[in-house]
This record gives sequence, structure tokens and C-alpha cells, in this order.
Amino acid sequence: MSRSLADVSTAALPKRSGGPKEPRAVPALTVVSHPLPRRVGERLLLDAITAGRAVDLSRNGPDFTRPGSALGEPLLDPFISRKPLHLAPGSLPGSVRLTNSDGGTQVSIAGTPMQGSWELTQEELADGVPLELGGHVVVLLHLTDLAEETPTADTLGMVGESTGVRRLRRHIERVADLDVPVLIRGETGTGKERVAQAIHQRSRRRDGTFLSVNLGAIPKELAAAELFGTQKGAYTGATQGREGFFRAAHGGTLFLDEVGEAPPEVQVMLLRVLETGELYPVGGSTPVTVDVRLLAATDANLEEQIRDGRFKAPLMHRLAGYDIHVPPLRERREDIGRLFLHFAREELETIGEAHRLDNDDAYAEPWLPAPLAVRLVRFAWPGNIRQLRNLARQLVIGSRGQPGLLVEPRLEQELEAAARKAPANAMPAPRHPEAAAAPVSSEPSPEKAAPRRKASQLTEQELLAALRENDWDLKATAEALGIARPSLYDLIDKSPNLRTAGDLSTEEITRCFEECDGDLDTMVRRLEVSRRALGRRLKELGLTPRNA
Repeated sequence: MSRSLADVSTAALPKRSGGPKEPRAVPALTVVSHPLPRRVGERLLLDAITAGRAVDLSRNGPDFTRPGSALGEPLLDPFISRKPLHLAPGSLPGSVRLTNSDGGTQVSIAGTPMQGSWELTQEELADGVPLELGGHVVVLLHLTDLAEETPTADTLGMVGESTGVRRLRRHIERVADLDVPVLIRGETGTGKERVAQAIHQRSRRRDGTFLSVNLGAIPKELAAAELFGTQKGAYTGATQGREGFFRAAHGGTLFLDEVGEAPPEVQVMLLRVLETGELYPVGGSTPVTVDVRLLAATDANLEEQIRDGRFKAPLMHRLAGYDIHVPPLRERREDIGRLFLHFAREELETIGEAHRLDNDDAYAEPWLPAPLAVRLVRFAWPGNIRQLRNLARQLVIGSRGQPGLLVEPRLEQELEAAARKAPANAMPAPRHPEAAAAPVSSEPSPEKAAPRRKASQLTEQELLAALRENDWDLKATAEALGIARPSLYDLIDKSPNLRTAGDLSTEEITRCFEECDGDLDTMVRRLEVSRRALGRRLKELGLTPRNA
């Protein structure tokens, strides 16, 4: 079985068999920009490459389809050649090799003109690689999980068909009608309140009140009174009683955003409401029964706050009757084109120019220019969807009355500077056309390479020492040992004392997380597993390390 890069540990435990089935990630192409805006978001699955076959992409084929639809059509852009761009399995596990036909379509990879043959690693595909075709069309080459391919019947008001969004929809559908508390985690700007609204709208309380409260915006000294209400005379100036948000949401849903900002006394009162369904208004001595479903959200690391004594563990466990993670925008780059057009259309409708997106002329300049589309896909989006919405608004308003989008030089410089720092910018060096038929070498450059050796000459002690010295980075380990990465994979697979990060049990990871106070670097040293692979396992288990 082939191994992914940096996915190995050396804990002295036997390899395990069985267990949950691994997700099947396959390459896919998603349209980000096209002269016909309606084509944005259409996709071509490249599962043939995973099966060892090649795919030829040209103006006339294959068909791109909207996820969930059986009908599709080729790109059909007149600026794309009939001579195909050849996509085939690469020399490394999970990699894809691109070879352009002589006289074929002009292709740029992440903004760099393509010449000859390129090989993209599985890690690069996981980040998403934008391909600009003929200067008119931009498609994103990325990975998608076949286990999540069946579309949900309801989009839940969420734009996008990435693996993360599909998984999010399924979580919402599973928990919406169960009336249990839900803890929604995610970075700022990812749309956590949208998730809470979707849960409420599909719950048995859909006809009741939905109240949204941002605890971070309420002064701490007023939080208890705002949430639980007050008794008349509870404090100076309280000339009448106050209902509070909990009683106002009786029979419905209360959404508490930034729940990690709750003061200690409010945490105690929240825990009581969750456990008993009763609350005491500030200054009151008689309990009040409330029937409220509580949804909470946070972008904070509650586990770290618990370790620091700033958040109560029992409250977190009660809030997380079901835990949902909202993916950041950088993990769903294939949705960026559709999201941008969605927000742009909203703004265009506001200023009466929505017709600008109704183009049916394949020879027209794309409304979203290809270079701008590439920058949008490569941008890091620290502000996530909120930031994308604001950018769409700024570009639309700044381009009023123009046939296409105008990008101010200052904004263009910001996008380009951010793209240079983004992981998706880490593109391989171009290869010459004559190298297309030869295996792509994984050997380092001569000035950095160790003397070449046969893998059979290595002892297991040397292998272990090199893995430890290079923090389980297989590329660096192969370079240090002077062998090719495929040979390193074979050595690892044959070793009885090595296991993949996926072989670590949930109990072992959780115990180590607690003992190391969530410090990822300490966990890496203790478990002897790659930092990247361990970070991925922690994410799967819903654990957030302090220094990810």
C-alpha cells in the first residue's frame, strides 16, 4: 500500500488492520471563471486518473457537469484548442502529470506559463492548483472525496459543492430535528450563524423564535441580566423586571455566538439551564422554567481555555451535544468562483446591473477576468466568506457602468502579495517537453543531494534515525538518505516497526493531547509522527492544538 508524504510514525506497536475505511480522494477540475457565468461551479471528476488512466482535456471534451446533475457539456470556449491537455497519473502516489500538446491551448499553472510537462503532488492538489486555459477559462485542479459525492436534496441555503460543505450539510441534516444542543466551531467569518439558522429552520421549532446573541458584544457585567433577565429592584435603577433572551426565545432557538467570551458566573448559569431547564433571573429567588434549544458557536480553542481555567469543562461537554466544524474558505477553494458570483449578483441587483451576468456569448471577455480569478483562488482569505463578500461588493461598486470588473492597483497588489504567501502558490518548476515520457525524478538538486545509494544498503536503524532527524518529512528524509521517495515508501512498508499516522488509536492521540496540554510540537516528539499528519488526525477528532 502506498503512503502519503510525511505520514509515518515509529512507535513500537504492531500495524493494525481493519478499522474505518479511508476516504477516497480523487482529482477533479472545477470551473472558476468562464465567459458564460452559468458554467462557473461545473466540475469534471478525474477518477480515471486514480484508476491509472489518462484524461485528455480540450475544447470539445470531456463534459463538465453541475454536481448532482447527469447532463453536462464540454468547456466549448473558442480560445481553448481542440488539441488536448493531457492529464495522467504521475510518478509519485496520488500525483498528476500535465502535458500540453504542441500548438495546443496556452496554459498557465497558478499564474506561471506552462511549458512541456509538469507534475503536481498530492499535497499541491489538496491545496488546489488553478489552471488558466487560453486566457479565458480558469479551472481548479483539486481533490474531492468520493464518499461525499452523493448530493444532499437541500442545499440548506449554502453555496458550494466542496467536500467540506457537503459534509457540513449532512451534519446539519443529522442533528436538526433532535433538539440537542449543538456547538458550532469555525474561524471568524466562516458562516457559523448561517449554520445555526439552517439547524433551526429544519427543526421542530422552526415556527418558534430564533434569537441570535453575540456574547462578545455584551459588557461582561451585563451578560447575566441580558441572558437570564432581571427581577424588579435587582440593582439600582432596575425599576421593572426584564425578560432576558432565554425567556424571549421560549419555544424556539437561542444562538449564542462567541460563547467562549461568557463570564464565569454566566457559565455556571448556562450549565444549570442546560441541565435542568430552569433559570434564576438576576435578583430573583424563584426558578423559571424555559423551553429553549441552545446553539452555541466559537472561534476560540475551548480546550485551551479549560486548561487555563477560563472555561468550565462540564459546560463545554453540555454545549457540545453535537459538535459541528465549519470549514474555512481556504479548505474549499473550489467554491470560491460560485461564492464570488453569488455575492456579486446580490450587489449587481442592488444597483440594477444584474443583467451583466446573463451573458451567452462565448467570445465575450469573461466578466470575472482569468488573472483575477487565479488571484482569488490563491488568496489565503484570513477573513473567510465575510472577507470574500466584502471584496465582491468593493469590486462591483468600483466597476459600476463598466463591461467587466476593474481592480484598483492597490487591491491588485494586496491580492498578489497575499497569493505569494499562500500555500497554493508552491508550484513545481516547469519541465522540458522531452521529459514528459520519462518518470519525474524525486531526486534533489546535485548541490543539495546526498550521495546516491541503493535502498537495500540501508539498515533499519539508519532509516529510523533519518526519519527522526527530519521530523518524519519523507521528502527531506529521502534527500538525506540519497534515495528516491518511492524507494523510501517501499522501505517503510516492509518495516515491521513503522506505522502510518492513521494507525494511531483515538485513545492514544487523546491521551497524548491531554498530557501535552495540546502542544502540537510536543506531541510530535512524543508520538514520533509527522507534524502535518498528526495535525490532520487531531482535526478529524475535533481537537485543536495550541500551535497548529
